[in-house]
Amino acid sequence: QVQLVESGGGLVQPGGSLRLSCAASGFTFSSYNLRWYRQRPGKERELVAVTTTSDITNYAASVKGRFTISRDNAKNMVYLQMNSLKPEDTAVYYCNAFGFGNNYWGQGTQVTVSS
Repeated sequence: QVQLVESGGGLVQPGGSLRLSCAASGFTFSSYNLRWYRQRPGKERELVAVTTTSDITNYAASVKGRFTISRDNAKNMVYLQMNSLKPEDTAVYYCNAFGFGNNYWGQGTQVTVSS
C-alpha cells in the first residue's frame, strides 16, 4: 500500500522557517522523482520544488533561494526546508512521487505565515 505522509506544517511568523517532512512507503522510493506542491487559498495547485533520482533539483521562481528540497533514500524521506517565509507562502503543501506511470500524493500539511 502506497503512502506519503507529510508533517511539519504549522503557524509561523513572516521571516521564520519551517521544515516539512514526507515519509514514503509502499514503493521503491529511490527510483522515483519527488516534488513538493502547494495550494494557496483560492488558487490552483502549483509546483514548488522537485528533486530527481539523480539529486537534480529545481524550484519555482517564487521560492528559489528560500526553499530547499532534499531526499534521504535510506529513510524514504523527502524534505522541504523553508526559510524567509512570507504571508504569500501560506498554503497546503503536498508531497508527490512520480515515475513509471505512477503519480502518488500525500494528504497535505497546512502552512500559515502570519504575524
